Amino acid sequence: MDEVFRALADPSRRRLLDSLQRTNGQTLRELCGELDMTRQSVSKHLAILEDAALITTTRRGREKLHHLNTAPIAAITDRWISRYHQHHTRALHELKHTLENPVPDTDFVYQTHIATTPDQLWQALTSPEFTRQYWGVSLRSDWKPGSQITWEDNAATISDPDQIVLEADPPRRLAYTWHTFTPDWATGAGIDEDLRARLAAEPRSRVVFDIEPATAGTVQLTVTHTGFTTDSTLRPMISQGWPALLSSLKTLLETGQPLPQD
Repeated sequence: MDEVFRALADPSRRRLLDSLQRTNGQTLRELCGELDMTRQSVSKHLAILEDAALITTTRRGREKLHHLNTAPIAAITDRWISRYHQHHTRALHELKHTLENPVPDTDFVYQTHIATTPDQLWQALTSPEFTRQYWGVSLRSDWKPGSQITWEDNAATISDPDQIVLEADPPRRLAYTWHTFTPDWATGAGIDEDLRARLAAEPRSRVVFDIEPATAGTVQLTVTHTGFTTDSTLRPMISQGWPALLSSLKTLLETGQPLPQD
């Protein structure tokens, strides 16, 4: 956490994070417009923020895009705030809402470090017994590219020919298309028909999990959710859901108990 506090201590770096809060996924050239500094100076500030895991980067062709990552802030919350609150998930939702103002038509990127092994994390992402504990749904598939994925919760079983595995390279990378917004799913999730219809009308999105060994016995997990339209209804919804879900996954792997589900 020392790196996080040092990174946040500089006002110029806080301005860069503010810029990414307003418009996520910016290039270096776009971010340079925020500060009266040389390109080299801004690059150094971004490197410090990336070392502290406050930002992550992705590639779009030759361009390098910078994304706000709130996982280190969530870790601070978990250490000093959550012990005073029974429902950590709610606190994390509120933190995420405060820090991020998601911009439609940009990828959602979230990165966290978990004290586990790549194999254990892969199992947690693909085993229905694991996903049921921290997600509340069972994901069933043979996890081969092209195979279907069935989502099961207490209220519905969601199966569709287009719910498929896109990539599977255990224990390094997993990608699949997002689930189908069926009427049974909406009923179980408390979603009204108007909202369900708007979600169902959007192109099917996709999510990628990248797993990399990190330092001190931890694994770096990067989740990238893409495929949103410019006026996406789903994009702000998943930006609230993923941080809470991944926090519960992290807690389950590190303590043996997931966070309580609302």
